[in-house]
Amino acid sequence: MAQPHLGLIVPPAAGAVPVDGPLLYGERIRFSALGLGLGEISTRGYLDVIDSVVGKAVALKEEGVSAISLMGTSLSFFRGADFNRQLEIEMARATGLPCTTMSNAIVNGLRHLKVRRVAVATAYIDEVNAQLRRYLEHSGFEPLALEGLSISDVQAVGKVPTKALVDLCVKVFEARPGADGILISCGGLVTLDAVREVEERLQVPVVSSSPAGFWDLARTAGLDARSPGCGRLFAWTAPA
Repeated sequence: MAQPHLGLIVPPAAGAVPVDGPLLYGERIRFSALGLGLGEISTRGYLDVIDSVVGKAVALKEEGVSAISLMGTSLSFFRGADFNRQLEIEMARATGLPCTTMSNAIVNGLRHLKVRRVAVATAYIDEVNAQLRRYLEHSGFEPLALEGLSISDVQAVGKVPTKALVDLCVKVFEARPGADGILISCGGLVTLDAVREVEERLQVPVVSSSPAGFWDLARTAGLDARSPGCGRLFAWTAPA
């Protein structure tokens, strides 16, 4: 059987495949990525690059991928749920391929784990946190507490240590009792270790942007998205 080949549209200009893909799926799935050149994690930054997403999707199709994801959470939710859906439709129409977004991924992951009341930890500045809150509420979730690290630098998010992520998750979870689970939002954060630690410590499921993005793309492509030892989202899941 040929190795599946999936496409990623990523915010940084370098167009590197995020580390979670190989960590989750090893040689099972091949990933190719193209970068958008996002200048900053803000509405201003998103507006500079959002119109090039469909073109990147077409270029990935030409590389032979069988499904594509826009692997930027805030890039796909900043204009709301309807815009996210329209973006997905336009990518699919232009390529003829199954397409998804990281905003779909976090919603699908939370629903899969039966999380409705959610504590939210992000990398974002306040304006982006407000956009995320609206997106989650429109999608049927109740964000009980939501706090960000106030990072707008695209490169800085990848350098946030695991301890800082764990501490923020614990803070938002304890801020208002009753959360069914935790969301870590921002695809640039490196979170697999934090996900495992927080799930063990707090005994609730954790959905994080980048791992969920790969999980969602694998399912969109009709593949087995399981990856044992990588958190509850990857313990058992069928294709979409």
